[in-house]
Amino acid sequence: MSGAADQGPPAPHPKPNATRVLILGGTTEASALAALLARETDVSVTLSLAGRTAAPRPEPVPMRVGGFGGAEGLAHWLAGNGIEAVIDATHPFAARISANAAAACRAGGVPLLAVRRPAWERQPGDDWTETDSVPACLDALGPAPRRVFLTIGRQELSAFARAPQHAYLVRTIEPVGDALPVPNLVTVSARGPFTLADETRFMREAGIEVLVTKNSGGAATYPKIEAARALGVSVVIVARPALPDIPAVPDAAGAIRWLKTGLDRSGPA
Repeated sequence: MSGAADQGPPAPHPKPNATRVLILGGTTEASALAALLARETDVSVTLSLAGRTAAPRPEPVPMRVGGFGGAEGLAHWLAGNGIEAVIDATHPFAARISANAAAACRAGGVPLLAVRRPAWERQPGDDWTETDSVPACLDALGPAPRRVFLTIGRQELSAFARAPQHAYLVRTIEPVGDALPVPNLVTVSARGPFTLADETRFMREAGIEVLVTKNSGGAATYPKIEAARALGVSVVIVARPALPDIPAVPDAAGAIRWLKTGLDRSGPA
């Protein structure tokens, strides 16, 4: 859901008389929720993906890929497809998508729930510097050359081109390409989850001095935080953006309970 004007195909609803639900996905929570709802006979689900990953994992429910055209386009799509509930299970840093969902559901009177995994919290032994944005990480890294492990996704890598003195190890799902034009760059394409043993070995062998990441929360990528703690590696961590004030649960199980209790027909907060 990138904001492009791609309306996409209408949502398929193979289950007659079922509650029509749209999941805004792209996370492990969205996949878990889709798997649970695929077994339900009284719920018909469409899972929407932004399209930033070229080869998304197969899911057990119908999928659509691409943007809706902002809040107005999403509201039109919801009405045209008879959607009765929306569950925003996007990434904690997908603030624009979440804002569009809140506005669209408010306009159409469609109940909206967010699945928001708890943020990571500093633990004893953590050496964290928190920033409010990816560009602010550059000041936290400082002027002296360092071996930096970047795990912020591909979209915002270009910010680090302003600090070419560092040696960067970048891990992304999609190929980096020319997103970070610096002289000392190593890229790794991999998809989590990763184990603590793997992350510890990976960071030790690469001689990493500082990890730069976002406070995504969840268990799937937390081992890199644990590995940094164990190795004495400092962490520059981007705090979460402000998100719409709507009903929220921490996981897929909570979303299932919300649906089974008949939804909140008063619409989003």
